[in-house]
Amino acid sequence: MKAPPLDLLEYERALLDRGEVVVGIDEVGRGALAGPLTVGAVVIKEVLAPPEGLNDSKLLTPAQRTSLVGPLSRWAFEWSLGSVSAFEIDEWGLRLALAVAATRALNALTSSPTHALIDGSINLLHSPLHVRFGASTPPPLCYGALRVTTIVKGDQRCATIAAASVLAKVHRDALMVSLHEEFHEYQWARNKGYGAPEHLEALRRRGASEHHRKSWNLPKVTPAHGAT
Repeated sequence: MKAPPLDLLEYERALLDRGEVVVGIDEVGRGALAGPLTVGAVVIKEVLAPPEGLNDSKLLTPAQRTSLVGPLSRWAFEWSLGSVSAFEIDEWGLRLALAVAATRALNALTSSPTHALIDGSINLLHSPLHVRFGASTPPPLCYGALRVTTIVKGDQRCATIAAASVLAKVHRDALMVSLHEEFHEYQWARNKGYGAPEHLEALRRRGASEHHRKSWNLPKVTPAHGAT
């Protein structure tokens, strides 16, 4: 017997029915070795069927993700992105950098969400690590009082989270493709900064670039054969 289709608006509908302004939040690039970490935020104020084919961005092809950008932009009341650079991740650590990126995404909105749906098991808008990791001071985290529901696999179960995932990934992937022109040896157009074999091999040959997360356990440069 075929299972009924998943209701991607189950969480949003319950919140909208009681008058909430809902924002779905998801991040991309957390596990990459290079490039930014980007957080998407998608706001809806009414129950409208999401675009056909919407799913977790990781389960879609690049062409499918790109084709959803226009429909998602029309479906959402508004959406925004926030990013942190590799340097900021090195400065503040991943957990605080995630919170800064999420804060930047909400700061870019013109509306004021009253409830956030966040992918995963942690509140991306909050960090227990309010300390300085390096020479720069992180910006304040402004949304600690916002009501939040965290949803494991939310990017497969929740329309606004899935939309945030797709929009953030399309943006970040395009950035990594553009960086490939200058840093082609790392093959970012193909691997988007993740630890693919050709990326790891380039790190062993050439070392890290300005866009690598140098606080991470990157492969060390391997001396050329016969070098002393």
